[in-house]
Amino acid sequence: LYDNCCFYRSDFVIQGGLQRMDGSGVANRHPDLAVNETNLHTKVSNERGTVAFGHWDVPDNGNSEFFINLQHNPHLDSAYGGYCVFAQATDPDSLAVVDAIAAAIKGGAKTPISSV
Repeated sequence: LYDNCCFYRSDFVIQGGLQRMDGSGVANRHPDLAVNETNLHTKVSNERGTVAFGHWDVPDNGNSEFFINLQHNPHLDSAYGGYCVFAQATDPDSLAVVDAIAAAIKGGAKTPISSV
């Protein structure tokens, strides 16, 4: 699904999804989430290293966009219905990769998902 796609945002998160290096999008054959699970189960906070679904201002439309938190972002636990955490990078090597991606795309550059 993410072949030839990139990470394209680095501020308080790094964001990736179905965007190519040239800015064009990749068609997604999967439907949006039917329900934002943020408030259905045990809530996992948007701490450094957690991975969450990106969505517009409608909470039940997450799909292929995701982000990795570069810092503790408690406002993302409730903003626009909350951003559902589904994974976490916890070991030092994984967090070093996260930081390398952030450094590579700082200032508006893009980095292919497979190059890091």
